[in-house]
Amino acid sequence: MRKSISLVMAALLAASALVGCGSTTTAPEATKAATEAAQETNAAAEGEKKEEAVEAPADAKDIEVLNVAFVPSREPDEIVTATEPLKEMIKKEMAPLGYNIKDVNITVGTSYEAVGEGLAAGTIDIGFIPGGTYILYDQDAEVLLTATRDGLSIDSDNPKDWNDQKPTEGVDKQVTFYRALMIAGPSDNGKAVAEKVNNGEELTWEDIDGLNWGVMGPTSSAGYIYPALWIQKKFGKNITDLSHAVECDSYGTAFARLAQGQIDVLCTYADARRDYVEKWNDEYAMENSIWDDTNVIGVTEGIYNDTISGSRVSDVMMDEDFKAAFKKAMINIGNTDEGKAVIAIYTHKGYVEANDSDYDSARDAQNLIKELRLGQN
Repeated sequence: MRKSISLVMAALLAASALVGCGSTTTAPEATKAATEAAQETNAAAEGEKKEEAVEAPADAKDIEVLNVAFVPSREPDEIVTATEPLKEMIKKEMAPLGYNIKDVNITVGTSYEAVGEGLAAGTIDIGFIPGGTYILYDQDAEVLLTATRDGLSIDSDNPKDWNDQKPTEGVDKQVTFYRALMIAGPSDNGKAVAEKVNNGEELTWEDIDGLNWGVMGPTSSAGYIYPALWIQKKFGKNITDLSHAVECDSYGTAFARLAQGQIDVLCTYADARRDYVEKWNDEYAMENSIWDDTNVIGVTEGIYNDTISGSRVSDVMMDEDFKAAFKKAMINIGNTDEGKAVIAIYTHKGYVEANDSDYDSARDAQNLIKELRLGQN
């Protein structure tokens, strides 16, 4: 069933119409910081393991291996390194809850869809996936937790506000949603469209269609789905109607190509520029700051945060008590400084229990995209 659904969705979402953006990837500065913090946490955890071992109850259930996968929204090597301490954290938290996990295997999928397919096949037990990916695979995956994250100093649906008030800063208030931004770069076309926005002029379809777009895979909430909704609501068009759109394999790739002028605009989470401030100059060799070189030309409605989802078919996740224990364990991990250092790789600050209905808006988004695509056939 899942294979047939995936094939239908692939056709509906028109991934085949998008050309690959290249294999060169770059990790954001925030990822570097999170990785360094996680490495320190890992070193400390290694030293503490010998001093403080948490024993499972005598009647604890043995779990040979727990397979955990992350989507590649960051550089894969950085994710693997940053999340290494999570292995021992999960073992430690699950032990007093009645589960003796012998090994936690952490991998990064080759795509968002690859993690969804792994959950559907039962080869992945736990997936850290965005809402857009979850609702595509919700027949075979179950949402367990929703991530919380720091809010931003700007939260407006008017792109001019993001430009007038930049740079965007983080704030302490925790939120369960974020927005997607369409960010124009320093190319002549990008600057021209940004100037119209900053002058308070309404963009036309011709303005939008004249740009070279960088988008993510078709189940990426911020990189594809919600920008597609924005295009539909603003211009009555589908994202697949764009004359020039390329699918990028990571946000790092997209920002690199935006700097180089190979694309005029990219679709990303708000405000991804904060993660690329130093890379913009150091790696992309740009003279101006990322805030001077870029402008927001479109803002989507709120997107519910990333999920931690479990497979409905893997042997481990068939145990309801295990799912309850795992949710408690991850909430506990997210409440510790060491845990926060690890999950910072995804800008997560903690976790709260999730309901399937939380992602109904994401379903509406996917359904609208399917309807638009079917209407063109």
